Amino acid sequence: MSDPRNGPPPLPASGPVTPPPLPGAALDGPGSPRDVPPPPGSFPLDTSPLPQAIRDEVDAPDPLAIDTSATELKDGLNRCPKCGATDIRPKLGADILVCLYCRHEWHGARVEEAFGLGENIDQLRGTIIASGARDIDADASALMSFKCTGCGAEVTVNTESTMTARCHWCRHVFGVNEQIANGAVPDAVLPFHISKDDAVARIRQFVDKRRLFALKAFKDQFTPENVVGVYLPYMIVDSNVSAAVAGKGEIQTRRYTVGSEKNKRTVYDADVYQIERQVNFTVDDLPLESSAERGNLDISANTNNIINTILPFDTKNAVKWNASYLAGFTSEKRNLDVETLRPRLEDQLLSIARAQVEASVRGYNRGVRWEQEQLDVHGTRWVSMYLPVWLYSYHQPGRNGGMLHYIAVNGRTGETMGSVPVQQWKMLLAALTAGTIIEAVAILILMATA
Repeated sequence: MSDPRNGPPPLPASGPVTPPPLPGAALDGPGSPRDVPPPPGSFPLDTSPLPQAIRDEVDAPDPLAIDTSATELKDGLNRCPKCGATDIRPKLGADILVCLYCRHEWHGARVEEAFGLGENIDQLRGTIIASGARDIDADASALMSFKCTGCGAEVTVNTESTMTARCHWCRHVFGVNEQIANGAVPDAVLPFHISKDDAVARIRQFVDKRRLFALKAFKDQFTPENVVGVYLPYMIVDSNVSAAVAGKGEIQTRRYTVGSEKNKRTVYDADVYQIERQVNFTVDDLPLESSAERGNLDISANTNNIINTILPFDTKNAVKWNASYLAGFTSEKRNLDVETLRPRLEDQLLSIARAQVEASVRGYNRGVRWEQEQLDVHGTRWVSMYLPVWLYSYHQPGRNGGMLHYIAVNGRTGETMGSVPVQQWKMLLAALTAGTIIEAVAILILMATA
């Protein structure tokens, strides 16, 4: 290093600079200089020498997108088409919005008709993702700010807990309608039809039928009026699928008993056949939970599986996203992306494939054991949607944090299912009592026969 007191270091000796030698052959391959850049969307790589798995991934088409955003609502104001007021509420029992100022009513556009989501499922290829189902940006803020056009004030909405807010100066109502990258705004919403009073009555009736064995603390604290209307996040998936299964089926030819007294046992003879089945099918509107919390089916800690028992929903009637439909209800954000949900989708598609071939193997009366399964998903279409559920919850204290019990009511059909914590000693006593009665009846029958 030169000493700054002696000035800068000397320049190299002047003279002709010799460039590096050119390569003997023309450069080729990824990263090589090109006279003309590759066209947009192309991958300038010969994939033929790559391993099959890598080649399939590289050659797979990029996901296509369907833009379902409502550009007319990006300012956060959903105005009445008749008077321009912003105080809008859903009309319970119908997919209708009502202006609370002039009482004008109008119906939201069905998302399936607006974007052709129910069409050409048998022609799906690759992955098609609606804009509300795109990947979540972990850094996206949960806060949304709007400039009130009525008074100029700034209104902030925290999407973690609500999707609407009212300007405290001029009373304009704002809703988060712009599709932000934090997963809070879906493509569509299926409005509530069942009222809270109806849901409370259904939950009360459900518990009354099970009150005899219910935990005393649960009966003391049971308050069905605390039921909450919540929109739960789902991915609604269309799929074009082929599946192949292979295994062994058995047809019973003989049944007989061998041995004597305590060593007696039944033996079955059967012919064994190798079976192969192939099926092509489409799936329309398959719902998948897109919340990690609701998708957690750990039955030792919660009863989330209860929510699956109130399916199906009439998703064909879902309307384009409008935050006004959430007025008076809560919602949960989606936190799972398409690729995270894909293994769960494929597992359900395999179950559907097995059901599709079941009718063709009923002749194997000793059963069929599938040993090989292959699934080929030709194409999928993903739409993010909020579905309506009335939820009543009860936390039962216990080991490892206890158990969270749910009673759920389908917000469209009223289908009700739940989990009621029971007193084990009552169940055991009932089982023993029932067993004693059955034994007594059996003894009486034997005595009468003798």
